[in-house]
Amino acid sequence: MEIELGRGKRGRQAYTFDDIAVVPTRRTRNPADVSTSWSIDAFTFETPVLGAPMDSVVSPATAIALGRMGALGVLDLEGLWTRYEDPEPLLAEIASLPAESATQRMQALYAEPIKPELITRRIAEIRESGVVVAAALSPQRTQEHYETVVKAGVDLFVIRGTTVSAEHVSSGDDSLNLKQFIYDLDVPVIVGGVGTYKAALHLMRTGAAGVLVGFGGGAASTTRTALGIHTPMATAVADVAAARRDYMDESGGRYVHVIADGGVGTSGDIVKAIAMGADAVMLGVALARATDAPGRGFHWGQEAHHATLPRGRRVAVEQHAGLEEVLFGPATTADGTTNLIGALRRAMATTGYSSLKEFQRVDVVVTPYE
Repeated sequence: MEIELGRGKRGRQAYTFDDIAVVPTRRTRNPADVSTSWSIDAFTFETPVLGAPMDSVVSPATAIALGRMGALGVLDLEGLWTRYEDPEPLLAEIASLPAESATQRMQALYAEPIKPELITRRIAEIRESGVVVAAALSPQRTQEHYETVVKAGVDLFVIRGTTVSAEHVSSGDDSLNLKQFIYDLDVPVIVGGVGTYKAALHLMRTGAAGVLVGFGGGAASTTRTALGIHTPMATAVADVAAARRDYMDESGGRYVHVIADGGVGTSGDIVKAIAMGADAVMLGVALARATDAPGRGFHWGQEAHHATLPRGRRVAVEQHAGLEEVLFGPATTADGTTNLIGALRRAMATTGYSSLKEFQRVDVVVTPYE
């Protein structure tokens, strides 16, 4: 539905996860009979959760821990782990910084060059544990480092930026040709973020295995304030799910996975993301709240330390449970920050659905948040 903003401009009505609610049906199930597993390419995971490639969320150790719990941790290959031999003291320093100097100090720390040998070492460390290896680069760094990443043995390659398009126009550098790049690569690629039907459809046509919906770093992002760019996630996920459906018809049945990335901070948000059509969710602040998260009670993304235009910040998060409790409980609070998968199971059982694919068909209503 379009709304007239003035005589010269119209805009669509769009909704966030807070604006919608899932509606129970005539049937219920036992939560023990519900499956939360999902598959992408040749890989199957017991939980539809990806740890966001942010230094406050995923380290090699947490990537391994998430993998052993049936989730997927995505390591940021532009983070401290590929710039420094031992980033632990620097992570502790970031956690101790006063708010007024945090951004400037992080800019200095992340100015250290990325070292290809550390990319190889971090990926090897995760691979040796036996879990699926996923790692991320921004579109700007992909051409420079992807060969190192692939040779190191990555299983899933993530190209993640604030906004990623299938067609980037630049007069000053060699742009990444996503379609050619994905065609030449031997590993499945997840790419994003996007927030519209048309942008998602173009990314699907490049051969991507999955598309990230949203601009990531919701809790720690100031993109809306700095750039005026925002994507209400309920509408965005539904639009991209529609693009997936139409692309399946266009391609003769090729299924591209939709992953909600941004605005997913509680178990209720996970439920709503899948109800709107997502196959999985990429979690940032929800996992940064874990007492064993590398951020030590703080959360930030790449946007927070951009050298010339920061579009994020370091934010404090309340930590009261370990990573396993955050995902699987038992919960000791009623605010949707622990036992995320248990809550998803119960929501699916309450509405009568036994799999994530089925749950994408659940009824929803619009209930403007107050």
